[in-house]
Amino acid sequence: MDHGLRFSDPTTYARTLRRAHELVISGVPRPEISTSLVDSWHRSMALGISPDQHSPRHLHEVAEVLELRREHRLQQVMPALHDLLADDSRSGRHLLVLTDAGGEVLWRVGSPAVLRRADHLEFLEGADWSEAGIGTNAISEALVTGGPVQLFSAEHLVRTHHEWACTAAPITDPATGQVLGVLDVSGPLDTLSADTLRMVRCAVRVAEALLGTSDGGTSLGALSPVGASRQPAAFPSRPAAAVERLELLGEKPAAVFADGSRVSLTLRRAEILALLDSRSQGWSAEELAYELHGDVGTPQAIRTEMFRVRSMLGGAVESNPYRLAPALAGRSDAGQVLRLLRAGLVAEALEAYSAPLLIRSVALAVQLLRDQLDMAVGSAVRASGDASLLVRWLSTDMGFADFLAIDALGRLVGRGDPRYLAFRAGCTAGY
Repeated sequence: MDHGLRFSDPTTYARTLRRAHELVISGVPRPEISTSLVDSWHRSMALGISPDQHSPRHLHEVAEVLELRREHRLQQVMPALHDLLADDSRSGRHLLVLTDAGGEVLWRVGSPAVLRRADHLEFLEGADWSEAGIGTNAISEALVTGGPVQLFSAEHLVRTHHEWACTAAPITDPATGQVLGVLDVSGPLDTLSADTLRMVRCAVRVAEALLGTSDGGTSLGALSPVGASRQPAAFPSRPAAAVERLELLGEKPAAVFADGSRVSLTLRRAEILALLDSRSQGWSAEELAYELHGDVGTPQAIRTEMFRVRSMLGGAVESNPYRLAPALAGRSDAGQVLRLLRAGLVAEALEAYSAPLLIRSVALAVQLLRDQLDMAVGSAVRASGDASLLVRWLSTDMGFADFLAIDALGRLVGRGDPRYLAFRAGCTAGY
């Protein structure tokens, strides 16, 4: 069976798995179901779990779970996991779940629609999602194998779970190696992507790194037991005021802090920050994913990058939606160019416009911002009627091909002026 079909044609793949599921339950081996899964099915059924069982074992009431959260070590990293993987917007389609070391669900985060679907399966706080509680699933397999697991449709033992795809991985104590719980991302079959497993593994590494800090991750801030799964992570490394400006022009984007330190930005993070800098009302993860990656973009990938950006810049970047905090809004070198133009300081704006916006970026959204900046500066220079500014503009990488500026220069200095002739010749030759 081509497992790539679970991404390219999930309906067909699920149908094949369901046929194999019925045969294996009847005692007929099928290659579509791995030996390890069959063994798990047998263990689950020996524990009294039926493929037709709907309800898992419930260990605690929801009110009791709220108390359990208060004392659990994973309470400290839940905000970071929320920022990385959760989508509780109205359009969100997957569920983020965090269990304890026995498989009991302690946290769930998702949209109202996804939470309702999970409710029908009693995928609730206090439910036991171990093999003994509800049979083979991604959480139980992560606990059994000690590693990341992805289960799709009828790879689950219980038939009512066959409309779900689940990806889970254990979170361990960095000091002792002891399993503290399991992180799980679940949703309808078509929510599974080739990136889901990578994203879950990445989130687990982040959680374990935070748990391994000198304060055990408590610097993230203790959350109240009622709202723990819905509060954003706090990033104490740098206060918002410490970020003085963003350098987005040229080839080496960076964040500059008030103490004079300069932290380089990867191109992907710089692209995100350029978009945040361009719109004061902010962006959702879905919007950023589409703007930067088109139809293949995933909100999960954006959330991972945003977690890293916020870890680096502290409170300078806000979430829900993602936007620059007031202390940093408009504090980029590109924003400075626009502010000078709006103030009528064309010469100063031209001086500040030292290089194209993120010159190495090929993202269409960034290219549009780059073109808009070129147009704004070029228009202002042409309207100035100042030959010296036109010469300066045409001498830059951004203005050398500005035919309208060359024509404006010719009208000001004459068509026989050497400067006009040189720029016209250079532009015609494609320099």
